[in-house]
Amino acid sequence: MNAGTFVQDRASFLTWLATWHANLRTVPFAAAVGDVGRAAVLSVDLIVGFAYEGPLSSSRVAGIVPAAARLFQQASTAGVQHLVLTQDCHSEDAPEFRSFGQHCPCNSDEAQTVPELLALPFSDRFVVMRKNSISSSLGTSLDAWLNAHHRDVDTFVVIGDCTDLCTYQLAMHVRLRANAHSYRQRVIVPADCVETYDLPVDVATTQGILPHDGDLMHAVFLYHMALNGVEVYASLTAE
Repeated sequence: MNAGTFVQDRASFLTWLATWHANLRTVPFAAAVGDVGRAAVLSVDLIVGFAYEGPLSSSRVAGIVPAAARLFQQASTAGVQHLVLTQDCHSEDAPEFRSFGQHCPCNSDEAQTVPELLALPFSDRFVVMRKNSISSSLGTSLDAWLNAHHRDVDTFVVIGDCTDLCTYQLAMHVRLRANAHSYRQRVIVPADCVETYDLPVDVATTQGILPHDGDLMHAVFLYHMALNGVEVYASLTAE
């Protein structure tokens, strides 16, 4: 593969992608969700270790916490009863550490829900599910919860981090599970409530690790979710 030709040949698509991302619609929460009595908010990894402290914390992730808290408030005010948080809680020898380094060990501050969500007056209604990988469904209680609610919940609003890792895995699992079982279910992702980290090439090269273009990965994976039937919006507003 010739690097120069590869980049040049992608220019048309990348221009289209940037325009698509810039033109995502902002819609009212109620209009997007429909019957709030049949809706759930699924949040992934809005925890201290990805937002505020620890080796994988990112200011980009911290930046979506206020929007995520507002969305939870909107959902609760509208009458959404199902609020599920899947969160990293790693064992001491988690195999994932070989890819991402040690982070968010169980019983640490890093593995705790961000304080902005805990401060919400209805936080005692959160259903918290621990996970030991970027998947919210493997080795967790998520599928059992989905099975228990598949007749009364048909719309899922997915938020959290990272766009191309845990958020993508969660949104796609719910979407593909519904497809496989012919469930009439919707998955919605508001782009202002999801984010990923950035690691420039020069920094990554110095550290001997893989680079990660946050803006590109964010846009590409939002697009890929949309390509698979996930409804992607710029944001969901109160009105």
